[in-house]
Amino acid sequence: MNNWVKKDLKYIWHPYTQMKDCLKAPPILIEKAKGIKLFDTKGNFYYDTISSWWCNVHGHNHSQINAGIKKQLALIEHILFAGFTHKPAICLAQEIISLAPHNLSKVFFSDNGSTSVEAALKMSFQYWQNIGYKEKRKFISLDMGYHGDTIGAMSVSGIGLFNKVFSELMFESFKICSPYCYRCPRQKMRSSCSIDCIKALEQLLEKKSLQIAGIILEPMILAAGGMIVYPKEYLLKAGELAKKFDVHLIIDEVATGFGRTGKMFASEFVDIKPDFLCLSKGLTAGYLPLGLTLTTDKIYDAFCADYEEGKTFYHGHTYTANPIACAAALESLKVFKKEKTLEKIKEIIPLFHSRLEEFRQLDFVGDLRYIGLIGALELVEDKVTKERIASSRRLGYEVYKQGLKKNIVLRPLGDIIYLFLPLCIKKKELFDILDRVRVVIKSLFRGIGKYKVLS
Repeated sequence: MNNWVKKDLKYIWHPYTQMKDCLKAPPILIEKAKGIKLFDTKGNFYYDTISSWWCNVHGHNHSQINAGIKKQLALIEHILFAGFTHKPAICLAQEIISLAPHNLSKVFFSDNGSTSVEAALKMSFQYWQNIGYKEKRKFISLDMGYHGDTIGAMSVSGIGLFNKVFSELMFESFKICSPYCYRCPRQKMRSSCSIDCIKALEQLLEKKSLQIAGIILEPMILAAGGMIVYPKEYLLKAGELAKKFDVHLIIDEVATGFGRTGKMFASEFVDIKPDFLCLSKGLTAGYLPLGLTLTTDKIYDAFCADYEEGKTFYHGHTYTANPIACAAALESLKVFKKEKTLEKIKEIIPLFHSRLEEFRQLDFVGDLRYIGLIGALELVEDKVTKERIASSRRLGYEVYKQGLKKNIVLRPLGDIIYLFLPLCIKKKELFDILDRVRVVIKSLFRGIGKYKVLS
C-alpha cells in the first residue's frame, strides 16, 4: 500500500463512506487531472463520469480558469464581506442576474449548495415574519427530493439513507409524492396521466396555504433521489400553484444549473418565476466552493428597515463571496461564451441519448431516463414486476469497484447507475465510456430475466 494512502487511512474520515470498507479497498491516490480524466500515481486513468460529484463543467485543469485564479491571487485572496465588497463579487452578481429568470434581482453569497438552500429557507421564513404573516412557517417538499446535508436542507429533503439517523434533529415540513413516472405514486401511465401527481400539491395548498412559507423543488430532475427525470408540465403547474396560493417557489438548481440539462438552468424548460434560485456546484466549474441564493426586489425590500425594527437578515459565512472563488466562477461563465458550450452540447446530447437507448434492451434495465448530459439506468430484479434489487447485495458498491477496473468513476445511487458528464466531453470519449459501462453492468449479472449478482 502506498505510504500516502496509509497516512490517509490513519488521519482522514471520508464523506458518505463506511470507513471499514476503505481497509479492504483503500482510496485511490489521484495525482493530476486533465479534461475528463483523472490520473493516479500508478499511471492509470479514470474517466470522471460523474463530474467529481456533479461540479466539474469544462473539464479539469482548464487553462483559462487557471489563469483567472492566478490573476486574482496577485490582488486579494479574501476579505470579510460585511461592510466591504470587491470587484469579482460585483461582476459575478451582475453576470448571474443577467442569466437568471428576469424577476430575480438580488444575490446573496454563501459557501456551497446546502448553505444556498439554508439561506433561501431562512429568507422565506423571515420574509413572512417581517411583513406580519406569522403563521406562514412551514415548507413543502418532495418525498424523494434532496437539498443538502445541513439541518434545514435535510428537513426539506426526503427521508432516506443519507439523513434518516438525523430525523429527530429536523424541523417538520410537508412532504408530497414525487413525480416518479416509472414508479408512479398513483399507478397511472405517463401517456394518459395528465400529471395527476400534482394534485397532492394542489390539495395540500388548498388546506394549508396560510401555514406555508414556500415550496422547494429541484427542476426537471430529482438528482440524489435517483436521477428521476420528471415531466416539465409538473414544474410548470407547481409554479402556477405557488403563485395562486401566495407561497414562495424555491428552485434548487445546485445540481441542475450551468448546462447540465442542455440549458443554462433547468428551470428554463418552462416559463416560471421563482422567488428564490439556489446555485452552487457547477458555478465555479468545480474549482472552489461557492454558493448563491438569488431572490427578488420584493423579498429584499421586506428586510430593508431601520435597525430598531429587527428585520435584518442575520445569516452569513466566513468565506462569503471569497474573491478567488468568485474569480473562478467569472472565468467559467466566460468559457461558456468563448467555447460556445451550450451550442456544442446540442450536437452531443442526441448521440448520448440514442446510445443510452441501446441499454433498454438489457433484461435487468427496468427504466432508462435522461436529460441533457445526465443519464440513468434503474436496474431491477424483474422487468415486468419492477422488483427492486435487494439492498443487501450492495449492487452500487460492486458497480463502483468494477467501474474502477474499467477506468470509469461510477458512484451509483443504490440500484441506479448514472452518468453526470462534463460538458466538454467529446464524441469518442462518450462512446468509449458507454461501452465500458455496458461491460461493467453485464459483468455483474449472469443469466436472463431472474439473475444473480456475482459475488
